[in-house]
Amino acid sequence: MIRKLMATAISLALGAGTASATDLNEMSWDEIVALAQEQGELTWYVWYLQDELRGAVSAFEEKYGITVTIPETTNSGQKDKLRAERDRETGDMDVFATSFNTASELDLSDFFYDLDELLPDTEGRAQEIGGISGEGYLFGFWGNQTGIAYDPAHVSVGDLPQSPEEFAAFWAANPGKMGFNYEKGGSGPSFITNTLRVLSDIDFYNPESSPEKIASLQGGIDFFNEHAANYVITASNADSITRISDAELWMAPAWEDHLAGLQKRGEARSDIAYYIPSMGMSGGGNGVAIPLNAPNAAAALVFVNWLTSAETQTALNVSFGTAPTHADADGSKALVPAEQRVYQTGWASKPFYSDMLAHFVEEVVLER
Repeated sequence: MIRKLMATAISLALGAGTASATDLNEMSWDEIVALAQEQGELTWYVWYLQDELRGAVSAFEEKYGITVTIPETTNSGQKDKLRAERDRETGDMDVFATSFNTASELDLSDFFYDLDELLPDTEGRAQEIGGISGEGYLFGFWGNQTGIAYDPAHVSVGDLPQSPEEFAAFWAANPGKMGFNYEKGGSGPSFITNTLRVLSDIDFYNPESSPEKIASLQGGIDFFNEHAANYVITASNADSITRISDAELWMAPAWEDHLAGLQKRGEARSDIAYYIPSMGMSGGGNGVAIPLNAPNAAAALVFVNWLTSAETQTALNVSFGTAPTHADADGSKALVPAEQRVYQTGWASKPFYSDMLAHFVEEVVLER
């Protein structure tokens, strides 16, 4: 009898801290919030700016009394962990962050709760970024964009290059003053691949790759080789910005949020400016989802609701320079005005994207 009572008590205790998808669907939002506060904690797996985000979530912790833990992890590491824990009854992850660009690598319905059914209000919240849908399982929380960082002491707004031909003219007039990376960060590859897109006869967004399709990049490859003496290859995203901050370079591709963060921390000159050329550069964003075996699903749901709200998205724009992913958020603290965001392009998909960059390295970088 005692053993039976103990087993029942344990079962009730465990039940108080967990909730299945069916349970959550049958609860009111007030009941979900109450259960979330009873759970009292959640773990958010996000692979970047972890120290800064630990500070940012303090507003949530103060509002709801729920502790948020952000473990040290990597992008590939947390994806491997998600897959490895898929068949466990209870995993370690409550909230999982991933880019919309790589969301297609997962069958979202097999891994995550349907947030479209569980959030109290989805109006204005981004469920599609860069032409990629989160299908109701992934909601945007971090808008990002590649563009061109420049030194306004040397380059005026009226002289900013907008097309490959204008970039070539800038390189010729200012040799060695623009650089870009081809590895260790996506800003340089965005510039490279979008230039190839404009100058080559390719189906840029079709992920299929073939020798014939790669051969059709030749117009863009010739462009980079013809002007190779006048531009610089940098080591990484960070190296490009450092060289602009030191006035060694006047222009270089950069991530909007990366540059804004460096400027806020005093690690890059505050006067470095930024724009998106009208030829287009790639952008997108990151989203959050809740694994089906999350140990604190109610707390996770309340956190996702807070993170993707207009209020929090405005705060992230102020703190990190991100493009808000809620229609009602204030994005005025971003580095680029809203009207330039029409120049955002999507990313080419793999395997074509990978083959295109490998071809550029072989035919341009290794020939320099």
